[in-house]
Amino acid sequence: MLRKKNYRFLTPLIMALAWANLEAQTVHPVPRLVVNVMIDQLRADYMEAFSTLYGNDGFNKILREGRIYADAAYPFTNVDRASAVASVMTGTVPYDNGIVGNRWMDRKTLRPAYCVDDVSYDCWGGDTHYAATTLNVSTITDELKVATGGRALVYSVAPEADAAILGAGHAADAAFWIDDVTGQWSCTSYYGDYPGWALADEEIDRLPGRIAGMTWSPISPLVGNFNFFISPYESKGFKHKFSDERRYRSFKSSACVNAEVNNFVRHCLNTTEVGEDVVTDFLAITYYAGTFNHQPVSEVPVELQDTYVRLDIELANLMKMLDAKVGTDNYLLVLTSTGYTDGEITDLSKFRIPTGTFSITRASALLNMYLMAVYGAGQYVETEFGSQLFLNQKLIEDKQLNLGDVLTRCEAFLIQMAGVRDVFTSQRLALSSGAEGIGRLRNSFNQMRSGDIFIEVAPGWKVLNEETFEETQVRASYLSFPICLLGNNVRPETIKTPVTVDCIAPTLARFMRIRAPNACSAAPLSAVR
Repeated sequence: MLRKKNYRFLTPLIMALAWANLEAQTVHPVPRLVVNVMIDQLRADYMEAFSTLYGNDGFNKILREGRIYADAAYPFTNVDRASAVASVMTGTVPYDNGIVGNRWMDRKTLRPAYCVDDVSYDCWGGDTHYAATTLNVSTITDELKVATGGRALVYSVAPEADAAILGAGHAADAAFWIDDVTGQWSCTSYYGDYPGWALADEEIDRLPGRIAGMTWSPISPLVGNFNFFISPYESKGFKHKFSDERRYRSFKSSACVNAEVNNFVRHCLNTTEVGEDVVTDFLAITYYAGTFNHQPVSEVPVELQDTYVRLDIELANLMKMLDAKVGTDNYLLVLTSTGYTDGEITDLSKFRIPTGTFSITRASALLNMYLMAVYGAGQYVETEFGSQLFLNQKLIEDKQLNLGDVLTRCEAFLIQMAGVRDVFTSQRLALSSGAEGIGRLRNSFNQMRSGDIFIEVAPGWKVLNEETFEETQVRASYLSFPICLLGNNVRPETIKTPVTVDCIAPTLARFMRIRAPNACSAAPLSAVR
């Protein structure tokens, strides 16, 4: 009898403890709106260097109230804007998602192709043909559309077409960018008709009608007098107009473009139902934080300082718009960088720093001569792109040669050239999954869009294509940038543990309670709320 009485008292106690434990586990509501902000070429050192020029409601608010992963990186090499945006949205690397860069060599035509080229689709506002068909896997926005049966609204706004389209994914409602020639907000027929609300904004407040009267100069005397950079040039103010035939391209590489992006975002928030119901919507935004006209920092230091100050203002404006539309607790903002900066050419020989010029055109010709001596007459090397070589695989097959043997000979020949640090063949990369020291390069490789041979040129050396006159200088320096999360009950904290950007998509998936993109194997960030 005593044992039964103990069970009678013990059962209610267990139930009480269980209910207490359930109450302690707060179930956070899904955000009504997710806002993914990509800042092209944002650098943590610049972001911090100009902090005395910022207000309280932009960068400082994010750093104060957000969850900051201070040491972020991309898990692959040769990062640029397109590959960065694709990686964040798919949660994986070019090896899987197919976006190896802004451009790649089309093996069928042996001509460079833009990453969103597709002649099957027209674009309003410009004579271009773009789509997301080159993206090989699903994005976080695609999965949101699938999970909501298409009810979620998904829009993407960016200065450039690649960032807009790759940020939107396959199933979005629309992606918008500024056309290089017309200056209009363009959109591809891949997503359907040009939305009426966007067309109304274009008719009322068209950039082509305003750009002639625009002048970009320092936003305040503080910006003009602030001198962070050690430069051989005297720090001066600046005044830029946008009036020549490249005016829209110049505009998109200036601080002014971020205000233009926000004007369009404001119209989207004010005239659509984004964030107004319990179904999560998604807004992808890209800003610019690079140098004016992609010049070296030493030539436009004050312009770059002004860019960061104006960007701070636009971030503050964005958060005010979001607060007014959905409320801080109802949106989740995630902000990160594209993780690269435009290359600069410097004459290092003046400072006795090891340097030289590696001609990819000459290397291609010499390799072809060598292969002819070994295997007989023929054009074995079809073309070159960047520091990659593309072999004539049909000729190799017709001659009944073993491709692996040919690649091995190519590797042994090229490694002897001055300025070559290492040579990687497509087979070596394909078979090197998990190999230490090769993993990041393999991640940037794609079987269909990359060359047969990667030449790794030594740091400090220039890579020259004598046919296109393209020249780049190799620099393998680390670039620091953060991942920041704000809103929707995110716990404020700064975390120093290194993370990679492929964790963003699964983290957003967890917030929205949907599946991660279909090629994403990265784990979500933990203890965020």
